[in-house]
Amino acid sequence: MWTDTHCHIEDDRMDLGTDATIRAALDAGVSTIVTIGCDADTSRAAIAIASRHNEVWATVGLHPHEARHGTSQLLPLIGEPRVVAIGECGLDYHYQHSDRASQRTAFAEQIALAHRHDLSLVVHTRDAWDDTLDILDTEGVPTNTVMHCFSGGPVEAKSCLDRGMYLSFSGIVTFKNAADLREAALMCPEDRLLVETDSPFLAPVPHRGKQNQPAFVAVVGNAIAELRGVTPEYLAGATSANARRAFPRMAAA
Repeated sequence: MWTDTHCHIEDDRMDLGTDATIRAALDAGVSTIVTIGCDADTSRAAIAIASRHNEVWATVGLHPHEARHGTSQLLPLIGEPRVVAIGECGLDYHYQHSDRASQRTAFAEQIALAHRHDLSLVVHTRDAWDDTLDILDTEGVPTNTVMHCFSGGPVEAKSCLDRGMYLSFSGIVTFKNAADLREAALMCPEDRLLVETDSPFLAPVPHRGKQNQPAFVAVVGNAIAELRGVTPEYLAGATSANARRAFPRMAAA
């Protein structure tokens, strides 16, 4: 059974609606889903979904796009049941919907929240590798830190792995122009490898152009299994075990 470690499945995002999306995932062999908060509203939505579905867990976070709004809005949500991580948080210098200074401040504050509340951390980085790693080094990398939608090559993979992070691979690994990413997926130690969809974004081949959904995490996993020369069943078990270590509150429930 697969674990989708990162998706966004609120009703207003998913054409099927949340409940039907979850049923489709279960039918496709997905046993566990982590739905991600990007601000106060989506964090509350994630918590509400997780409260209704035993297969779903939630995170509370402020995406770098929303960093200018400040992290104080997250504080009342962190102690809610079924919250397993802070994030997604980090830096996005591609779009810069929030200025870089606000992004760096919000990222550092969320790293501190993960430390303070003994929660995992889910990191987003785009066009900002150096600053992302510098802030993590300055604030201290939380024990269970996931580099979500890892999109670098072997050099970036080694930088993350040297800091003890998990690498979570999305449908990008199936894209034709992602040779460096596939090399990173091949070199990643088995016990640091995760899979995700980032639904409703980044649908894997052969579903490109369609809305992504957690059911497609098996497509991502199958591609990586073939790349690494193992069976899909084996990789599903290994990555799901890794997910329980990356998000210890899931394993403790």
